[in-house]
Amino acid sequence: MPRNKTPQQELTVIVPIYNEAASLPHFLSGLMKVCRTKDWQVILVNDGSKDASAQILSGIEGKPFVKVLHHKLNKGYGGALKTGISAANTKYVLTIDADGQHDIDDIGSLLDFAQKTNADMVVGTRSNVKHASPYREVGKWIIRRFTSILVPLPVQDLNSGFKLYQTRLVQQYLSLCPDSMAFSDVITLLFLNQRHLVLEHPISVRHRTTGSSSINTHTAFQTVIEILSLVMLVNPLRIFLPLSIICIAVGLLWGIPIMLAGRGVSVGSMLAIVLGALFFFLGLIANQLSSIRLHLAEMGKDKNPE
Repeated sequence: MPRNKTPQQELTVIVPIYNEAASLPHFLSGLMKVCRTKDWQVILVNDGSKDASAQILSGIEGKPFVKVLHHKLNKGYGGALKTGISAANTKYVLTIDADGQHDIDDIGSLLDFAQKTNADMVVGTRSNVKHASPYREVGKWIIRRFTSILVPLPVQDLNSGFKLYQTRLVQQYLSLCPDSMAFSDVITLLFLNQRHLVLEHPISVRHRTTGSSSINTHTAFQTVIEILSLVMLVNPLRIFLPLSIICIAVGLLWGIPIMLAGRGVSVGSMLAIVLGALFFFLGLIANQLSSIRLHLAEMGKDKNPE
């Protein structure tokens, strides 16, 4: 006799936590109050914190709508999000930082917007945030320009950590995402590349009052590498085809004048043309491998239905 299925709850709020003991008491107080009232689920992921974060979280373990997960060692921002998202079973999941910069009231506005528009992802766009360091602003601009060359980029705030997803879709792509801070960029680009509906909604951001950001030059470099790896995965021809065209064009522009002057065939021009042909065929092979891997990722999700 079939069992009656309980109605699926609407939202799970995922909070990655690493050394946020200073901000957690105030942040959790507001979050717990709102989620209890709205009947939302909460998953808190302690990513191997070395401060008192684990002790603070132990005080709220056992609440019916809260699940606390612990990593023995630090896996990274993306690793914590992947653990939390994998454990969710609601229609939507929303990720929010634990440093107190995000306004908890914006959770409801993103959920309402997603329900009205049937969006697959809603990115919380930080319109009022001002970075103290011009260095970070320049770094973000470079990453955005680099990314826009490789992939279509209609999203303004690519690396916002305040995002809402259709759970079944984001779980499908977790295996393709990094454990690092680049998770926010890569998951957004995956949704865009796979033609899911990605929309933006403005959110307010407060200034950080405790702790400091872990984003640095290494993080930016790592993000660029991850984006390049993602493009190689989902659309390798975006890289190989321009390289092929450039090499062949250089070979022809170099070799034709030499040939017309009656000096024979230039070895350098032939090498450039052959290299361009190699890039083209490598791109075709990489494109086939990309299609196979993405198909396997989709099959893996289909084997684990909700």
